[in-house]
Amino acid sequence: MTAAPTRLARAVRVHPSDDVAVAVDPLEPGDVITVGGDTVGIREAIPAGHKVALHALGVGDVVHKYGWAIGRLTAAVEAGGWIHSHNLKTQLEGTLDYSYEPTQRVDAPRAERTWEGFKRADGRVGTRNEVWVINTVGCVNWAAEKIARSANERFAGVIDGVHAFAHPYGCSQLGDDLGHTRQLLAGLMRHPNAGGVLVLGLGCENNQMDALLAAAGEVDRSRIRFFNTQDVFDEVQSGVAALDELVERMRDDRRETVPASALVLGNKCGGSDGFSGITANPLVGRVADRLTAVGGTVLLTEVPEMFGAERVLMNRAASEPVYRDVVGMVNSFKEYFLRHGQPVYENPSPGNKAGGLTTLEEKSLGAIQKGGASTVTSVLRYGQQVRVPGLALLEAPGNDGVSSTAMVASGATVLCFTTGRGTPLGFPAPTIKVASNSEIARKKPHWIDFDAGRLLDDPAAMERLADELLEFVLDVASGKTLTNNERNDVREIAIWKEGVTL
Repeated sequence: MTAAPTRLARAVRVHPSDDVAVAVDPLEPGDVITVGGDTVGIREAIPAGHKVALHALGVGDVVHKYGWAIGRLTAAVEAGGWIHSHNLKTQLEGTLDYSYEPTQRVDAPRAERTWEGFKRADGRVGTRNEVWVINTVGCVNWAAEKIARSANERFAGVIDGVHAFAHPYGCSQLGDDLGHTRQLLAGLMRHPNAGGVLVLGLGCENNQMDALLAAAGEVDRSRIRFFNTQDVFDEVQSGVAALDELVERMRDDRRETVPASALVLGNKCGGSDGFSGITANPLVGRVADRLTAVGGTVLLTEVPEMFGAERVLMNRAASEPVYRDVVGMVNSFKEYFLRHGQPVYENPSPGNKAGGLTTLEEKSLGAIQKGGASTVTSVLRYGQQVRVPGLALLEAPGNDGVSSTAMVASGATVLCFTTGRGTPLGFPAPTIKVASNSEIARKKPHWIDFDAGRLLDDPAAMERLADELLEFVLDVASGKTLTNNERNDVREIAIWKEGVTL
């Protein structure tokens, strides 16, 4: 009887010191992989995106991926064995003490590029010229949405669109919880993609109109209209009349050529898989490096998905004060978990685990690839406006809706959202979905805008695809290309809820 031929399968090792490789193809017993000149026989079935041991490891041994520890083994594994939740455990605990050990700066390619945007009075530049309808309280969601629908038909072709952003908050909130809602909505009111803003209130809510307007600060009042619906006879008619005035004010707005440095990019991942940290996230990170190298701004958030990788970011801080701000943000977020009786490592999600991610360290080390090698120049608390060019770390949870909305409220005018499992979510700013694998890009072309899974077939294409993605980002910023979330009219916000409800 003739033995079945040995199948050569694909796997990739991220860093030369790693103990594991990631299966590009599903692996079966008897398959052989070659990684870094070493050949390993596969001992058991291993799904694509999951980890295979490159050498024998014992109980208690630390496993490395990305060149960093991602957990400790609870059972021995032979070379060619599967490493996942059944035999790998996190090492993360509570708050930690850190020391500043600055890393050497890495200069990214400086390619001077331009795009076409809307210059605003405060010096910022919008990627769209839209009217945003923002409500102080969830009670008037329906009115805001009805006004937006009516106005979109009325002003089609005159401006880029009219959009209402429903939320359930603004009443029965106190203290910091109410402050979160107010700061987030104030950030949206200031946003440069909104050439005009209608603020719709009820009148009796905790989030009073005067306090919200005060939180918005120095905004161009000629581009804002506001009223409480309890004070008018027909709120929809009054809203459309207010939009008539705003659109008239916006009628002469035109795109102008601006440098790439005028762009504020928010980088986010959601529905990650075992390839996210190998393809989509580092690709988006290369774009981040290119933008910050020419004076642009990039936001990175999801603080719980920095746990286990925080030292990498801390040591990229531009100065010791910035380093201390990073430490403060990370430890205060861990304290937030502990305050609610939750472990800091309650992550990855079931979908992440199905895609090959095992521990929070592994997920975090892959997630921070979205920040590239850029210097961390500032740390922002939730709702704070970004003001310093470079890589800014923003306080927000891992939840896709909350963290993406937070980046927009802090000034992001385009989002790059990487995903391996797929998600249709979109946000107020154009949201570019970057697939970590080509299968999800083929399966969901109406969700995915850019396929980074091509890197699995050609790892040497990283720099070429980074240039391609940057060009795509600038085309989206210029209005030459619409993202799928815009075509599908998927634009949502989510606000961080922390505190009691009356």
